[in-house]
Amino acid sequence: MNRTTDLLLTGLAPAIWGSTYVVTTGLLPDGYPLTVAMLRALPAGLLLLLWVRQLPQRGWWLRVLVLGALNFSVFWAMLFVSAYRLPGGVAATLGAVQPLIVILFSRLLLGSAIRPVAVIAAIGGMVGVALLVLTPKAALDATGVAAGLLGAASMALGTVLTRRWQPPVSALTFTAWQLVAGGILLLPVALWVEPPLGQLTQANVAGFLYLGLIGAALTYVLWFRGIARLEPSVVASLGFLSPLSAVLLGWGLLDQWLSAPQLAGMVLVLASMWLSQRAAAVRTVAPPLRQAPHSSESHRSARNGRA
Repeated sequence: MNRTTDLLLTGLAPAIWGSTYVVTTGLLPDGYPLTVAMLRALPAGLLLLLWVRQLPQRGWWLRVLVLGALNFSVFWAMLFVSAYRLPGGVAATLGAVQPLIVILFSRLLLGSAIRPVAVIAAIGGMVGVALLVLTPKAALDATGVAAGLLGAASMALGTVLTRRWQPPVSALTFTAWQLVAGGILLLPVALWVEPPLGQLTQANVAGFLYLGLIGAALTYVLWFRGIARLEPSVVASLGFLSPLSAVLLGWGLLDQWLSAPQLAGMVLVLASMWLSQRAAAVRTVAPPLRQAPHSSESHRSARNGRA
């Protein structure tokens, strides 16, 4: 598949994640954030694991646990803490700092160069998300801000390490391992912190099925596949599609109005994603090889060198 197809498939994941708010508030029981996160990860991971029938080889167990914690356990837990303690716009804007952190971790762990264009694109995306979701009455809470930044850093580090640690298995298998690891790590915390779930309605079951099968299993297969094929900074910039999708769903399904700043934010988000992938695409083009001189002296030198 070409690069455009990889971008489209990878971007489909955060676009679907933008529906999480609508599904959670409309279909799931209120007050169980950690339980919802655990039930989103563990059942989906176990189903994928039964499908692939392959466990991590020796030497990969610890890495899978680390990745499961970063990409799911810590990230989702901090995401819910920030969502509960901050207005949604503030939480989303804090999460939008992730591409900047990915650039830093890519430099430290992968040796990737820090390109000014990529930094500008990441900052532009943050501003675009702020225009999309922030309101003038947005209030700050120290714990919520810390949780939001920690969640963004966790996902950023997980993205970079997922690129660095690539086992010789399919994206489906790699996703199954991480979902199971993340769900197992969330299980004792959810049981300890939150009360047991009551009787589930048909709407609750439908919401859990959607978040598990579509919002976790399918999307993270696409996400981890993209990380293996694209630069981490490009993949992280595609995460801006999540708040964009959430705003569009709110407009289409919840009769919410789109203001002029929100429209400007949409344009800025799309422009920043284009700029980020454009910068990475230019970097992947190899410089032309310099032609060696064709003089007789050069041929003699070459023959002498091979001799």
